[in-house]
Amino acid sequence: MRIKCWGARGSIPVSGTDFIRYGGDTSCVEVGSAKGDLVILDAGTGIRAFGDQFAEAPGKVIHLVFTHAHIDHLVGFPYFRPIFDDRTTLHIYGAPCGADSLETALRKFMRSPYFPVDFSALPCEIIFHEVSAAPFMIGALKLTPIRLNHPNGGCGYRIEERGAAFVFLTDNELEYGKPGGETDYFEAMCKGADLLMHDGEYTDKEYPLFESWGHSRYTDAVKLAVAAKVKRLGLFHINSRRTDKCMDAIVDDAKAIVKKCGAELECFGVGAGFEIELQSNTQYKMKASP
Repeated sequence: MRIKCWGARGSIPVSGTDFIRYGGDTSCVEVGSAKGDLVILDAGTGIRAFGDQFAEAPGKVIHLVFTHAHIDHLVGFPYFRPIFDDRTTLHIYGAPCGADSLETALRKFMRSPYFPVDFSALPCEIIFHEVSAAPFMIGALKLTPIRLNHPNGGCGYRIEERGAAFVFLTDNELEYGKPGGETDYFEAMCKGADLLMHDGEYTDKEYPLFESWGHSRYTDAVKLAVAAKVKRLGLFHINSRRTDKCMDAIVDDAKAIVKKCGAELECFGVGAGFEIELQSNTQYKMKASP
């Protein structure tokens, strides 16, 4: 299983010299199977760059899986070049977004007065699939939905292939308004994963100002990773005001927490350009963020 991040920023894309190494694009992660199946998680602004390079190999089938329909996770969709190519077959997966289906949400978003090209005018073939609680297959990849603790709901995913497991839990608040046993639920869904990418937007100091907004303290993400005995934790959904230097400090502190716990856990910040290949539950190749 090959994983590449095209955007890890939360809420709004950013630019400038303080945001070079982790990048400024919002949520978009590519997952490829050993058999060539292609899954894209979310259509934040990071999907634009992915689409530009993918346009060089037209005619392939793309599977676009949404966690939820908040704007930072779908704002890149109208700028995704393959949707303007009639040789593209695009499968779109997602859970209902409040009262709307994901299809309805995308149609509302990509129409006048918000965008000059109406969704109905797209030349590519688009096939919608509604996600429920049941696991489903995309080629060789098994995707198990994970209920997010986030306003308006949503789904994270545990993705498995040939004994390797990747868990993607962006926009998930671990410590607010949980019914009994909720922490155990996330721990069970992450258990033993080779890689967990989890929302780590806030510091302990920042969190009280944004409690109930649907995002976690990075310290809580570390605690979950340690409890679930995952092998690698990538801190995701980087705050839009978090500079490279500040993110480095967060990663250093997260590593110190892991060391204090005596856990065997590799911890890092996920940025645009991060790549990892999970070959089995013990082997991997990784390229860090630039």
